[in-house]
Amino acid sequence: MEEKLALMIEAARKSNERALAKLISHVEDRKPGWKDIMKAIYAETGRTCVIGVTGSPGAGKSSLVGEFAKQLGDMGYTIGIIAVDPSSPFSGGAVLGDRIRMRDISTYKNIFIRSMATRGMLGGLCQAARDVVRIMDFAGRDIVIIETVGVGQDEIEVVSASDYVVLVTYPGGGDSVQAIKAGVMEIADIFVVNKCDRGGADVIVSEISAMLDLSTETTEEIPPVIKVSAFTKEGIDKLMEILSEFIQKKNEGSHYQKEHIRQEVMSILETEMVTLIKEKISSNGNMEKELKLILSGKSDPYSVADELIKRFAVIKNPKQKRKGDFQ
Repeated sequence: MEEKLALMIEAARKSNERALAKLISHVEDRKPGWKDIMKAIYAETGRTCVIGVTGSPGAGKSSLVGEFAKQLGDMGYTIGIIAVDPSSPFSGGAVLGDRIRMRDISTYKNIFIRSMATRGMLGGLCQAARDVVRIMDFAGRDIVIIETVGVGQDEIEVVSASDYVVLVTYPGGGDSVQAIKAGVMEIADIFVVNKCDRGGADVIVSEISAMLDLSTETTEEIPPVIKVSAFTKEGIDKLMEILSEFIQKKNEGSHYQKEHIRQEVMSILETEMVTLIKEKISSNGNMEKELKLILSGKSDPYSVADELIKRFAVIKNPKQKRKGDFQ
């Protein structure tokens, strides 16, 4: 490893925020040596409690995160916040509006905020975000909060990097219960109806509670449903009580750790294999040849994909196992 990177890692270990920011940028941008960084710090991670915050657009996630992050900071915890914003399909850049909405807490000494673009991931959370969680963990952040893009049910991806998931909805946003169906209901450890100072909050609480009663197995614990207002601070104490319980549970033992690692390995494999295949196809001109065959009517996308998979697969015969293969 380069001496520059080693010095950066050592400074981040001592909670130097400038070094932490540089380390994150280096890994997020996938600059040379980024894997060496992740390998070097991995053994010193796994201590932080990761809280994912998801929900429909306009639910007030950023305001809510800002409020409870401030209170957690006042309790003595060091906080890292990853605000994930949607990236442009054209430029790859992001508006990063969450960072603007959290400006009230951006000057707090024990709160570090990092904005990230989704980089095209439907779930609003890329592998780079998982890496940033580990870097913040390594740098001594007690709690890392991931606030994801407000795209409703596609945000299931957030659960793969979080110990606990807070799903935020609000009254007056159309059929907000419909927006959190189909998979997102299953990932939440707590449902928060924000903006309860508006009318209709009790109705939303009742609808979500009824849905949970019907969908939750009798042996499982039903997630709490609470109403809060980031504006008037109503219900914030109850939310803090529940979050404190989450943090305590995490400190007592790992939560979903094995499954998280499984998903992370698969995510890295998927990304690396797709990148490798794209590079090989682009470098040897095979893709152009296949495209001409499709356009001439001599082939089709499915046959081309099958042929490319056979060409680049490590194990062409699934029944043939080799030493070191996964069982």
